[in-house]
Amino acid sequence: MKNYYLIIGLLFLSFHLVTAQKIKSPSEFLGYELGSQFSRHADVVNYFNHVAENSPMAEYHTYGKTNERRPLTYAVISSKENMAKLENIRGSHLNNAGIGNNQSDSEIAIVWLSYNVHGNEASSTEASMKTIYKLITEKQDWLKNTVVIIDPCVNPDGRDRYTNWYNQVKAEPYNITQEADEHHEPWPGGRPNHYLFDLNRDWAWATQIETQERLKIYNQWLPHIHVDFHEQGINDPYYFAPAAEPFHEVITPFQRDFQTRIGKNHAKYFDEEGWLYFTGERFDLLYPSYGDTYPTYMGAIGMTYEQAGHGRAGLGIKTDEGYVLTLKDRLEHHFTTGISTVEVASKNASELNNEFQNYFNSDDFEYASYALQGNSDKLNALKTLLDRHEIKYSYANSGKISGYSFNSSSTGSLNSDENTLIVSTNQPKAKMVKVLFEPKTKLADSLTYDITAWSLPYAYGLDAIASNKIIPGSEKTSVNQIENKANPKAAGYISKWNSLQDAQFLADLIKSEVKVRFSEVPFESNGENYAPGSLIITKSDNRKLENFDSKVIEIANKHERLLLTTETSFAGSGPDFGSSDIKIINHQKVGLLKGDEVSSLNFGEIWYFFEQDLNYPVTPLNSAYFNRVNLNEFDILIMPEGWYSEFLEDKNLEKITSWVESGGKLIAVGNAISNFIDKEGFGIRENKTEEKDTTATEPNLIPYAKRERESIKNMITGSIIETRLDNTHPLAFGYEENYFTLKLSSDSYSLLSNGYNVSYIKEPKIVSGFAGSEAVKNLKNSLIFGEVPMGEGSIVYMVDNPLFRAFWENGKLFFANAIFFTNNTGYDY
Repeated sequence: MKNYYLIIGLLFLSFHLVTAQKIKSPSEFLGYELGSQFSRHADVVNYFNHVAENSPMAEYHTYGKTNERRPLTYAVISSKENMAKLENIRGSHLNNAGIGNNQSDSEIAIVWLSYNVHGNEASSTEASMKTIYKLITEKQDWLKNTVVIIDPCVNPDGRDRYTNWYNQVKAEPYNITQEADEHHEPWPGGRPNHYLFDLNRDWAWATQIETQERLKIYNQWLPHIHVDFHEQGINDPYYFAPAAEPFHEVITPFQRDFQTRIGKNHAKYFDEEGWLYFTGERFDLLYPSYGDTYPTYMGAIGMTYEQAGHGRAGLGIKTDEGYVLTLKDRLEHHFTTGISTVEVASKNASELNNEFQNYFNSDDFEYASYALQGNSDKLNALKTLLDRHEIKYSYANSGKISGYSFNSSSTGSLNSDENTLIVSTNQPKAKMVKVLFEPKTKLADSLTYDITAWSLPYAYGLDAIASNKIIPGSEKTSVNQIENKANPKAAGYISKWNSLQDAQFLADLIKSEVKVRFSEVPFESNGENYAPGSLIITKSDNRKLENFDSKVIEIANKHERLLLTTETSFAGSGPDFGSSDIKIINHQKVGLLKGDEVSSLNFGEIWYFFEQDLNYPVTPLNSAYFNRVNLNEFDILIMPEGWYSEFLEDKNLEKITSWVESGGKLIAVGNAISNFIDKEGFGIRENKTEEKDTTATEPNLIPYAKRERESIKNMITGSIIETRLDNTHPLAFGYEENYFTLKLSSDSYSLLSNGYNVSYIKEPKIVSGFAGSEAVKNLKNSLIFGEVPMGEGSIVYMVDNPLFRAFWENGKLFFANAIFFTNNTGYDY
C-alpha cells in the first residue's frame, strides 16, 4: 500500500514538474526581467496564450475588442479536475444566486481579478502575468476548490497609450528625478479609454464597449470575490480593504467582515516584508459604478487595491520621502495581494458559497417595485441598460399605482397601462434594483469619493412611482413595428421631437442632404397637435433631391420614427410651413476644443456624444494651434470643462468674441464658464447671495482635525436638484416645465439679465444626494442652462454638464437642441 501511495505521489509531482517545465515564466517568455520594462499589450496577450496552450489548468478567451481593435481577454484557472467540469461548477454557482439551473451544491470559490482599468496604472498588468504563472506552477493546492478568473488588462487602449509614450521618452537607465520628462504624461494621459472615459466609473452605466462586453462574461460567473487593481500617488504606499465609510446599506455584515479578513491576511505578508500600507480610508463603498461597489451589489466581496505609483512613477521614481519606488516593487505588491486573496478564498470556499446564497435570498425593502412611464424612446433606453445587467422587468396591468412620486418627492400615484414598465425586487438581483432605483440613497457619512445621487428614473427623465408592494406584471408579447410608406402626393412629413433618438434621426437626414425645418411654436396638422421642436420635411425644400420620398421614408424606418404625411402646407392651426416660425435647420459645422487646458474627461464625453450617440461629425481643435484656426469655417465652437485663464489671453478672447459677434455659437460647459465672468458682452456673473466684506480678517478657530468635515458645508457632491424650465426656448424643446439636473459642484452663476434663463433654480430643492448647507444657500436664483445673444451670434452656457459619464440620458437632448435649434445659424446645405 505504501508503494501505491508513493507511485501516486510521484505521478502527481511528475505532472506538475512537466507542467512547470512547459510553461515559461514571464521573464523567460518576454525576454526581459519582469518589471524592467513596460510590456506591450500584445506581448501580455501572447504570454497568456502561451500559458493556456501549455497547461490543462488554464483557458484563455477573447470577450470583445476595444475601439482601437485591441482584444479584451480573460483567463480561467483552476485544477485540472475542475477545468474538466467547469460548466457544471459555473451552473451550480449561479444556482446559489437563483439564476442557474443546476441543482447541485457548489463548494468551489470563484475569484475574479481585474487589472489595469486605468491605463497609466500599469504595474498591475505586469503583476497579472506573475500571478497566473505562480498559481499554476506553485499554488496548485488552492486551485483544488477555487476558480480564478484573470482579466489582465481591462483598458488596453489606455495602457498602450501610456506604455508606448513612456517607452519612447524614458531615459536609459531610467531617471528617478521627479522633474524628468518621463514622469510627466502629455494630455490626455493614459488613464482613460479611447473615448477618454474612466472605465472604473462605468460599471453600472455600461456606456463603453469595454464595459458592455465585460458584463456579458461577468454575469455568466458572478464571482464570490472581485478585486480591482489600481495605483495612487507616489507618496502613498499601498491601500487594501477594509474600505472606508460610507458603505451602502445593502452591504451585508458578512461582506464587511470578510473584506477585513482578507485585509488582515494581506497585512501578514506585508508586515513580514516590512512594506507599509493603510486601510479604512478614502475609498468608500457607495457609488454603484466602481469595480468594487458594482460586484459588491452583485453579491461579491468587492475590493479596490491601490499601489503607489500611477503614471508618474514610470520604471522608478524618488518619492518625497526619499526612497526609490520601482516598477518591480509595485508589481510585487500587487502580486502579493492577488495571491493572498486567492489563498483566503480557498480556505473559506464553503463559507463564501453559503453567504453568497444568503445574499440573494429575498430581503424586505422600503420599496418593492418601481413603476415607470414616459416616451417609448426613454423607456427603451432604460430597458437596454437593464438587459445589460440581466435585471428583469415586466409591464403593468391597467390600474392606479400609488407610492412615492419621483416628480413631486412626496406621496403620489399614476394610472398604469400596458406600456408602464415595472421593475420589482422580486428577482435575484433585487439589491442592485434597490441601489439603482431608490429615490434617495442613505448616507452614513457625507464625505464620499464620488457622486451621491444617480437614481435611474431621474437620469432617464421618467415619471415614476416607488411602491412598497410587489406590482404584478406581464411580458409584452408583441411590439408595434413602425413602417412608414412614401406618399407621392405628400407636401411633407412631420416627426415629433422629445428624445435623443429624434436627434439621431435629424442628424442622419442632414448627413443625407435632406433639408429639414423645425417649428418654434405649437401647431396642428391633419388633426394632430405638434409641440415646438417638431421636425418638418417638405417637398418644396428638397425639390433638387432625387428620390426624396423614398429617401426620407428609408431613414425614418431605419430610426423607427413615425412620420405624419401631410398633403398640404396649410396648418389646421398655428403657423403654415412657409411661416417664419417654421425655420430651416442649417448644416452645423462643429469645432470641439481639446488640449492641455481642457478636461480630458469632458472632452471625451462630448466626443463620444457626437460619434456614438448623435452620429454627427465634430472636428477636434487643439488649443496648441488655436491661434492658426480659421473660426469662420465653423458655426459652433464647444469649450468643454477646463482651465482657460491663460488660453483666453487678449488675442484668443478677441478672436472668439469677434467670431461670435459675426454669427458664431459658443457652447461653454461647466467650469469653462468661469473664464467669462464679468467679461464684456458675455453676460455671466458669479452668484452670491450676500456680499461679504473681503477686507475683514477673522481668525479661523476651526480645529485642524475638523476642517475637512467643516469644508463640506460648501460642497455639492453629485446631487439631483429640481430646476424650472422655459420650454418655449429652443434649448429646452422636447422637455416639460421642470428638469432634474445632476449638479456636480457648488459653482453658482447669477440669472442672466441680458439673455435667456432656460433652466434655472429659484429656491433650491435637493431631491437626492448630499449638498452642503452653505452651497445650497448659494444656489438660490442661479442659472443652469442659458443663452446670451452677442451680435449676430450667441453663447450657450451649460453650468451642469448634461453629458456627464454619458449616463444622464435625460440631459442629452439639451445638447442636441444647442447644436441644431438654438440661434440656428450656419450654412444652408
